[in-house]
Amino acid sequence: MIPRYSRPDMVAIWSPESKFKIWYEIEAHACDAQAALGVIPKANAEAVWRAKDVTFDVARIDEIEAVTKHDVIAFLTHLAEHIGSDDARFVHQGMTSSDVLDTTLNVQLVRATDLLLTGMDRVLAALKARAFEHKHTVRIGRSHGIHAEPTTMGLTFARFYAEMARGRARLEAARAEIATGAISGAVGTFANIDPAVEEHVCKMLGLTPEPISTQVIPRDRHAMYFAVLAVIASSIENIAIEIRHMQRTEVLEAEEFFSPGQKGSSAMPHKRNPVLSENLTGLARLVRMSVIPALENVALWHERDISHSSVERAIGPDTTITLDFALHRLAGLVEKLVIYPENMLRNMNQFRGLVMSQRVLLALTQAGVSREDSYRLVQRNAMKVWEKGADFKTELLADAEVTAALSPAEIEEKFDLGYHTKHVDTIFNRVFPA
Repeated sequence: MIPRYSRPDMVAIWSPESKFKIWYEIEAHACDAQAALGVIPKANAEAVWRAKDVTFDVARIDEIEAVTKHDVIAFLTHLAEHIGSDDARFVHQGMTSSDVLDTTLNVQLVRATDLLLTGMDRVLAALKARAFEHKHTVRIGRSHGIHAEPTTMGLTFARFYAEMARGRARLEAARAEIATGAISGAVGTFANIDPAVEEHVCKMLGLTPEPISTQVIPRDRHAMYFAVLAVIASSIENIAIEIRHMQRTEVLEAEEFFSPGQKGSSAMPHKRNPVLSENLTGLARLVRMSVIPALENVALWHERDISHSSVERAIGPDTTITLDFALHRLAGLVEKLVIYPENMLRNMNQFRGLVMSQRVLLALTQAGVSREDSYRLVQRNAMKVWEKGADFKTELLADAEVTAALSPAEIEEKFDLGYHTKHVDTIFNRVFPA
């Protein structure tokens, strides 16, 4: 992933140096297990650990691979240069390349997931804080982009919190799904390596042994993992779209923080654009881009092919790095989002009480008017607001058919704003249980 959308901690997980360190640890732990079983001399296993503080030379490994055309063999050759060929002769005993590659990929994905969970926790904390801050800040709810009925800004943040909390739970499950390792040898039969080696290596790396791995770890696990990341990205976009809508000049109920010295346009000095939330919309597309390739990786020829390999070399780092960046960008955006309650009230009152139409409709039906006639009476007066800029309550009070069913006091009562916020506490208790 390009540095512009990368955070160093996540990038480090996917560096060649980190990858080769995990390869080394797998081989060293496997040697320990082999020695415990009496398959290789203990002295040889101990000798492998002499390289534990080595920073493997990436350029040298690349140089060897240019000849061998095989990355794992290139690494093993370089390892032998550090510990000596005699001591290295039992390294990779009974193993196949996928034992190293697949187990390493899952270690990296687990570590990446832990950073993603930290990012989600920051987003959740920001959403919760803003939800309680604006619990009773009334704004107009919209459906199809059109004024519907009153809600609160706190409920908007709470809704996003609940969605991201579901995403976090899915990510925890995805971490468990991906946290498996395989040291089962060619075609996964353990013919040349004892299952105890796999158990030991997985234990040392914080993984669970894959129940049956053929020669590779089944890719349905990875498909599910990247699908979860894509859902989280879509939730990020859901929040970003709402912020972009709220920042529209005609709406302006909230806007991204505009820092001193910031410029909004190279041509128009007055501009303050929602660039962060627009960026998040784009980043979400990049994360979702990994899903189809991950799904297509599930079907491999017989016990193994490498059609998945090139895909995962790209989507593993790119997707986790992008989502990690997006989560922290979203958290900062929510933390510093500027809210305009007065504009929310202004927007809600723009159509002079029109948003109370359902209360009047229900009151008429409860007063004995048929639903069809009630709808006709309310809509008749509502259209005057749309078309002539009339005041909805005034029109209702002047409508003889309406006042025949409802007294002026009863009509007046239907315009009480508090009616729409009376269950806010109930909803908050559901989203944020004590």
